[in-house]
Formats: sequence, structure tokens, C-alpha cells
Amino acid sequence: MNLKKLFEMQKGLDSHIEEQHNLQTEDLFDRKVLALLVELGELANETRCFKFWSLKAPSPKEVILEEYVDGIHFMLSLGIVCDFTEKVTVHNNEANIVELTEQFLEIYRLINVFRTNRSLQAYQDMFQSYLCLANLLGYTNVEIEQAYLQKNEVNYERQQQGY
Repeated sequence: MNLKKLFEMQKGLDSHIEEQHNLQTEDLFDRKVLALLVELGELANETRCFKFWSLKAPSPKEVILEEYVDGIHFMLSLGIVCDFTEKVTVHNNEANIVELTEQFLEIYRLINVFRTNRSLQAYQDMFQSYLCLANLLGYTNVEIEQAYLQKNEVNYERQQQGY
């Protein structure tokens, strides 16, 4: 995954949104953290991994991937806010946790750790855990990057239409 390219694209989108909504002087960190938590919940909802009471199948793979990359947008955006874009390294996406519900809970925990201390290590742990989730969901880095590029275009279009 070309993180440098994704960070640059996200920086462009963030700047566009901040200018359009006159937010250049606002501290958006906590709102972006909350947005990430909400997106993570939406993703979990589409996987239905925690819905032990339901027989309904998960959403189609494309729908889950789109929800997943919504989270990537906010992960990148938070890295930009903290000026980590040149410092982030990610490794292979093999998860130590093999159960989706556990992985979701771990990511929630790591997001809150990052919110509390805003360190590079906490950011990388959070991002790495999110990438491990992609592996558990069966997505490759290529699929994630392609879906991110497509969703980035959609996000720009939405801004043009007054989203």
C-alpha cells in the first residue's frame, strides 16, 4: 500500500473540506476520532460478526470494503493532524487475533489509547490493527488502495454537491 500517496490524497481532501466549511482554525482531532469510532461501528454492523441473535448474512464484500475504507480516510486524516505522514511504517497485516469481534474491540481500545496520548507508537498500533482487520475480512492492500481511490473521488463529488 502506497501510504505516501494516500496521505497526500487525504491531505488534499481534508484541506478542501476545511476551506469549504471554514474550519482552518478549528482543532478537529476529537471530531475525527469520533468519526473513526462511528465508521468502525458501521463497518462492524455490515459484517454482522457480533449479531449472534441473527441469521442474516453479512453485507456483500463490496459494501464491507467501502465501509472499511471510510475508516482508512479517518486514520489517514488523524495521522495528518498529528504530523505523522512521513514517519508511519506498517508491516504485514497478519492479525494475532483471529476472531472479528475481538479485532473490532481491540481497534476500539487502540483508538482510545491514541486519543489519550497522540504518540506515533499509539498511532501505528491503531493503524496496524486496522490493517489486520482487513486481512481478517479477506482484503488485500491492492483492493484497499483501489477502494480508497474510488471513495476519495466520491467524497470530492459529495463536497461539490453540498453534502
